[in-house]
Amino acid sequence: PICLIVVSADYARFYGVTTGLSTVELSGDGWAVGTMLQPAAGRVLWQRPVSQLTDRHVDLDQVPGMSATKLPARIRAAMTSRPSDPSRHMEAIGHVERTLAAYLPVDELGILVNAIVQRVESDPTITRVDELADAFGLSERHLQRLTRDRLGLTPKWLIQRRRLHDATLRLKQDATSLGALAHELGYTDQAHFTRDFSRATGTPPGDYLADQ
Repeated sequence: PICLIVVSADYARFYGVTTGLSTVELSGDGWAVGTMLQPAAGRVLWQRPVSQLTDRHVDLDQVPGMSATKLPARIRAAMTSRPSDPSRHMEAIGHVERTLAAYLPVDELGILVNAIVQRVESDPTITRVDELADAFGLSERHLQRLTRDRLGLTPKWLIQRRRLHDATLRLKQDATSLGALAHELGYTDQAHFTRDFSRATGTPPGDYLADQ
């Protein structure tokens, strides 16, 4: 669950998180400098609820304070003449790092959000929202408000996506029974697992398994 900054020769954008399947078709020649942000960083930069950006993007100069940094112009000056030159890449990265450093530090709630996301991603035993809330001593309602504001997502979404990521790994490795895998991941039935997997990947799990 991350926000992105992407600067190219033609646009400079700040992307919110995408809740569904997202694809981008690229063609021709060109360059782009993309920066994936830590979960807490979206709220730090946007300075408003990140839910405003869920499944959408805005021009980078709409991010508070960003237009004064001239970040797109600096990146384009570095990249346009020799976009394949590693030294130009490092120069562009330096511009991004110095610009983002001005927004630090991350506040305590931001640090908490980073910890919540890390816990969900690393602990497969958490399969329900109440378990996640208990792990951090929060009420479910507080957890819902926090993740909505800071991530633009619900805690249920975080857990579901971790489970689906685990599912793709298992299907690539050794899973042979979709029913057993659904149960292992905490789903009440195979149909529910199939719906979530298909919505997230665009492919039913049975087809995905057959292709491995």
